[in-house]
Amino acid sequence: MWSLTKTTILTLASTYFLPTFASPLPEHSGAYPNRELNSIRARNIVSDSSDIQSSYDFIIVGGGLAGLVLASRLSEDSNHTVLVLEAGETGDANITQIDTPADTYYASLVGSEYDYAYQTAQQAGCANRNVSWPRGKVLGGSSAINGMYLVRPNEPEINAIHSINPNDTEEFWTWDSYYAAMKKSETFGAPSADIAAEAGIQYNTDSYGTSGPIHWSYPGETFNLVGNWTPSLLTLGIHSNPDAASGDNTGAYITTSSINPSNWTRSYSRSGYIDSLPPRSNLDILASATVTNIVWSSGASGSGNLTATGVQWASSSTAAKQTVNANKEVILAAGTIGSTQLLQLSGVGPSKYLQAAGVDVQLDLPGVGQRLQDHLSGSLVYSTNAETAGDMHNAGVTTAEFMSYINSATAYVNLTTLLGSDNASALISSAQAEVDSSTSSFLPLGDSTVAAGYKTIYDTVTNQFYSGNSGQIELLLSITSANVLIQAAIQHPLSAGELYITSNSAFDYPYINPNYLAHDADLTILREGFKLARLVSQASPLSAYLTGETTPGSAVSTDDEWNTWIESAVGTEYHPTGTCAMLPLELGGVVSPSLLVYGTSNVRVADASVYPFDLSSHLGAPTYGLAEQASTIIRNYWNGVSTNPNSTTSSSSPSSTSSSKPTNSNTNAAHRLNSAYGFRGLCAVVCLAASMMVI
Repeated sequence: MWSLTKTTILTLASTYFLPTFASPLPEHSGAYPNRELNSIRARNIVSDSSDIQSSYDFIIVGGGLAGLVLASRLSEDSNHTVLVLEAGETGDANITQIDTPADTYYASLVGSEYDYAYQTAQQAGCANRNVSWPRGKVLGGSSAINGMYLVRPNEPEINAIHSINPNDTEEFWTWDSYYAAMKKSETFGAPSADIAAEAGIQYNTDSYGTSGPIHWSYPGETFNLVGNWTPSLLTLGIHSNPDAASGDNTGAYITTSSINPSNWTRSYSRSGYIDSLPPRSNLDILASATVTNIVWSSGASGSGNLTATGVQWASSSTAAKQTVNANKEVILAAGTIGSTQLLQLSGVGPSKYLQAAGVDVQLDLPGVGQRLQDHLSGSLVYSTNAETAGDMHNAGVTTAEFMSYINSATAYVNLTTLLGSDNASALISSAQAEVDSSTSSFLPLGDSTVAAGYKTIYDTVTNQFYSGNSGQIELLLSITSANVLIQAAIQHPLSAGELYITSNSAFDYPYINPNYLAHDADLTILREGFKLARLVSQASPLSAYLTGETTPGSAVSTDDEWNTWIESAVGTEYHPTGTCAMLPLELGGVVSPSLLVYGTSNVRVADASVYPFDLSSHLGAPTYGLAEQASTIIRNYWNGVSTNPNSTTSSSSPSSTSSSKPTNSNTNAAHRLNSAYGFRGLCAVVCLAASMMVI
């Protein structure tokens, strides 16, 4: 009755059998045998570098959180070809550790081959320690190894980015637009009634997305300690926030996490944006490929800007470099460290540092690597008479629901609540008087535009965020050991530093200096945050379950004692940003509101490095939104949907280079399905496709 060609069957299989974002792949749900599941995961990932093409329309450098969002969205346009080059491995060899949320504590991949394991320069504010900076080196980037917190920033923070970027004429960086982009990335999953009641979870379903690739939900297990969090903070004047996702994240609550509630696995950029895709003939992802430099055309474009013709990459420091060409754009999504490093290795950055590293200067762009900031955090430790997740793990509990438990009790506290009205006003006045001395002290490059940008950011923090409702301290509850930890982290540091290359090799780590606690206001805020954490431990009902403070203990009580302890005890909260800041060129900016690097015609940066200041949130949720916005900007431009979003007073539009036509998608789908499933799998697809036709 039906005449089914192989191409027709495979087209139907791609339509009906292979999942889409609206019906995402059940990540490791047990629906597929392991071998077939691994084949599904391998779709669109190239195992051999000889299989990649000589040119692509878009080359994305970095297959981390933002890079894989971009890859997925840009390849939705079948007339565009996309290549992702990721320095790390695929992650398949350790997929169980990646997928299991609780293994972020009990079998962490930090320190493994999936971690860059950076270290900062010695930090005077941290007892001259080199502070560890883990960053993900695997497909999915840090979203594959992090703690999975999903906390949105505040509306005033996003609107401030828009305000200091007057060329954001299409308003991509206003709260309303950005909020919609964040929601586009997510599918919300409500907790069960029992979990919500025990943990004290409140939420507003209208504040979340319903059909995006990343699952926003809650663990399948919780504990009585968690339910005591918000009532205890309420006794200290910190309100419970029933809707922390809609633009005001201050107060106490149990936040969402990137967990797929259908199978209690980690939901991250690879599982959400790539593994759920059908085969796409116009998308290739190559792991173990470190991009060493951008290749520039021999002459500037007609606008006088640099034009990238491609990139060079290598599998190791001793391997030969290979070149792949870019027909349209090179998009950097290698993170705050990687994107900055690559620009500098390619001759774009402060000429002083490039020359010292032996790199030929292509474009003196002083802001590249400047104004580096990070959240700094530490923990107070308490013994407890209550059951913790650590106790259950030590007892050998391994159910999927329990292994989905991760810490998610949090609170953001504004400056007035933290210090009191009079002390907050005094700190603001004192900080505002120090702007000039801070600028000259923290930014040794001495560039006037970088200094102007820092002063603008400084003014934004001290005049808007300090005086407003934005959280200056984050408090966190951790119960994944046998003890209870109450953590504090500063959110809007005034301290700033720099990042720059010291050699011309992509395999040598750059100099990283966040200048932790260089500004006295930062030390004051963080110290008062730890004092508040101690008060939380003494507040009812939580205090009934805590039997003693073991770190730092009663020996620390005066300001001087707190300061000394802080210097020796704090470390990164894993949220570095600012090195490729979205700011006007005259403020030392690196990218325009269209994310185009100033002075180039077709190089963009789309990752957490473009935030001009640290946000009062974790970086995962906002960076999914940023990558969605970046995808829209790029697609709109090349598909002629919007007016030119690249137009700024300091940078011109990408040149319109024609793209090669993609290969036939049905033929490519046949090849990939044959390779992935073999004869038995292909037969199953044929049967399914046929049944769909009959139905």
